[in-house]
Amino acid sequence: ERKVLLYHYFLFCFQQFLELLKSMTSSSVVDKPPVRRVAVFGGTHGNELSGVFLVKHWQENGAEIQRTGMEVKPFLTNPRAVKKCTRYIDCDLNRVFDPDNLGRTVVEDIPYEVRRAQEINHIFGPKGSDDAYDLIFDLHNTTANMGGTLILENSRDDFTIQMFHYIKNTLAPEHCPVLLIEHPSLKYATTRSVAKHPVGVEVGPQPHGVLRADILDKMRKIVKHGLDFVQLFNAGR
Repeated sequence: ERKVLLYHYFLFCFQQFLELLKSMTSSSVVDKPPVRRVAVFGGTHGNELSGVFLVKHWQENGAEIQRTGMEVKPFLTNPRAVKKCTRYIDCDLNRVFDPDNLGRTVVEDIPYEVRRAQEINHIFGPKGSDDAYDLIFDLHNTTANMGGTLILENSRDDFTIQMFHYIKNTLAPEHCPVLLIEHPSLKYATTRSVAKHPVGVEVGPQPHGVLRADILDKMRKIVKHGLDFVQLFNAGR
């Protein structure tokens, strides 16, 4: 009797193991809507010039960033700060896309960046709605020696994670780290957070108010590969 019980127990454990193994090795297709509306933001900080230069270039000649079946819109987010070549005018544009500021009553003394955030939310949002843009690349420079870094805001954003994987593989062996800024007690209300899939692109080292050709080229490649991925994704590939 003891042998029979041991046999059945072993059989039960083996079956559980097989089920676990199956769940670990199986895959499934998840149906997700195509990504049709994409924006490329430059000048969120007006003295970070790689994104400013690329957006201005693509506004004049956008053939490089257009893809079949997609609308790709290059957009200068903080034109006053760009004109003065300063990070911002009244407050950091990359911190004010929270419900309080986006719903703030427009009065004469409202900070310029808050008013600009509301304008951007009107064009590319509303934030958190079905009408919001599918994807925004927000282009930044840093004085830190980070190389080309991708910034992820949501660890459950499967689409963006797959895009980052594609970009990293395409750039290899060039290093391309991913920085996750998700935190339970930090609400980082970025400009790009208007979109369903926000993507930060941070490239350095580059002094503020300066352009470096190698940094510009690295940023350009990241955006190109990201757009290539979207086209492949939309085609079911």
